[in-house]
Amino acid sequence: MRVLVTRPSEDSKRVIQALKRQGHAGVAAPLLGVKYTPGPELDFTGVQALLFTSANGVRAFCARSDERHLTALCVGDATGREALDVGFETVKSAGGDVEALAALVKDALDPAQGALLHPAGSKVAGDLKSLVENAGFAYRREVLYEAIKATQLPSAALEALRQNDIDGVLLFSPRTGAAFTRLVDKAGVREKLASVTAYCLSAAVAGEIGNLPWKDVCIAQTPDQTALLALLDA
Repeated sequence: MRVLVTRPSEDSKRVIQALKRQGHAGVAAPLLGVKYTPGPELDFTGVQALLFTSANGVRAFCARSDERHLTALCVGDATGREALDVGFETVKSAGGDVEALAALVKDALDPAQGALLHPAGSKVAGDLKSLVENAGFAYRREVLYEAIKATQLPSAALEALRQNDIDGVLLFSPRTGAAFTRLVDKAGVREKLASVTAYCLSAAVAGEIGNLPWKDVCIAQTPDQTALLALLDA
């Protein structure tokens, strides 16, 4: 199977490697770029742990700080692997979405031991702040990067769609789903999706691409990369 991988460039590399291990071919089609936000060294006074909701958050954090001793609680396994790769000593993965991450916080940490620092982008999915504050934790978000929307489909992806050389599209977030819909319409290739299956991380993602003429739309059983890629072999 040949599939488009719509994650940002750095994340796409890992996904394409995972696809290859499953016997599939991935075509990088990043729909969001990442621009790091410059600023002073981060303040960790009173902080007991870091909350990472994306691998981009890990990379943006590393661009601003050398701190690797604080516990890193990560939304999913891919984010957790990124944290391990850059040298964090203690990494725990929630294996899901922000609700799962909040549940991990409650299980693993004590509000009395200090605040939680969330290195994040200018826009975030879900309401992690309310979820952890309602459990008694002090929460602080540091905006360390901005997601930049692509203005057109990457050339390799567009050509593959035009040649009917794509079997599926991997979509990891509602924002990416909305971007894909917009750029497909802009390129005038909607009809090429009639033989293509959309593989979505969640129902919220599927909701953003539901008006396109897909062959089929499949939703992962749980909102993580492992479950999403398992759909290709189902």
